[in-house]
Amino acid sequence: MRTFGIEEEFFLIHPETALPAIPWRHVYNALMAVAGGGSRMHPEFMACQVESNTPICTRREEAIEAVSTTRRELSKVAREAGLYLIGLGSPPQIPLGPGAIHASERYQAINEFCGGITAEHYLSGVHVHVGIEDLPSGVEALNSLRPWLPLLTALGANSPFWRGADSSFSSWRSIQYRRWSIQGIPPFFTDAQDYLRRMEFMLGSDVVLDAGHICWGARLSTRYPTLEIRVADAQVGTSNTVLLALVMRALVSAGIHSPRPVPNPPPEAVDMAQWQAAKFGIRGNHYDLLTGSKCSMDRSLDALLRYIGTELEATGDTEYVGTGLARIMREGNGAVAQRRSFRAGGFEAVLAEADARLLD
Repeated sequence: MRTFGIEEEFFLIHPETALPAIPWRHVYNALMAVAGGGSRMHPEFMACQVESNTPICTRREEAIEAVSTTRRELSKVAREAGLYLIGLGSPPQIPLGPGAIHASERYQAINEFCGGITAEHYLSGVHVHVGIEDLPSGVEALNSLRPWLPLLTALGANSPFWRGADSSFSSWRSIQYRRWSIQGIPPFFTDAQDYLRRMEFMLGSDVVLDAGHICWGARLSTRYPTLEIRVADAQVGTSNTVLLALVMRALVSAGIHSPRPVPNPPPEAVDMAQWQAAKFGIRGNHYDLLTGSKCSMDRSLDALLRYIGTELEATGDTEYVGTGLARIMREGNGAVAQRRSFRAGGFEAVLAEADARLLD
């Protein structure tokens, strides 16, 4: 069974100001010491963020245990310090002026290099690492993922608000990422050697500090034998995080196992489809990169389940994924839920709901 691991980024928010909060040193140390379910904690780019990494998982139950236990322990530390711990793609409000960056040497170097971009990089996501056999299979999976990344963006959209207003997008985080030097959906690679040549070209340029600076929505890890999928915003609850991870794992397996030719839609179509997904989320039409036509979200999900059905059966995740996707379509993704909370009680309600639903 193909392995996977989940990275989650969270914001710390002060309930009274509704603004991102930089924790006191002893609070930050307590957050970094959390090891729920075998997860490990890491600093994130902004000083108001933390990141959790699950252990390598094989079964769905392992991922649920790791994610829920880590969230519970992090939330306990945050609440004892009088803070919210929330999984949103962007905080609804941010302070004026440049944000405080974590003191690590690498983050400071990126901040110095990118300036105005990093000054407001209040963005959090879910990154899923899926195990691959070798570089050729990884490149094959990367190519096969390209038409599905907009759909994953739409399902995981959870950042409608920015600077105290509705951005009119479901995933403003995805739009913000378009400002980085290397971003969006990766190009099509003819083979592993083509991938290596193009990576060498980018890493030799003056606009990429290191491999981690390549911000594609899916990329091959340089540290682990994994393919990392990065298009989803941070998720409010455990269930959607694990659901997205299982879909991503199945897509990687289907791409490697499928005997069908890998589609290579035009780059302008790929870019348009990703923008459209960030704009509308699970509402409105989408652009189907496999057929080259508009389609509804229901049709897109039907095509997805047909494509990954065999892989879900092999891992025993068919019912969990089918039920989860139906729930998102019925109740809405994170962006829909945030707007619903805002109508009920403004940003105070948005943040309180996100904090309360951390273990959902």
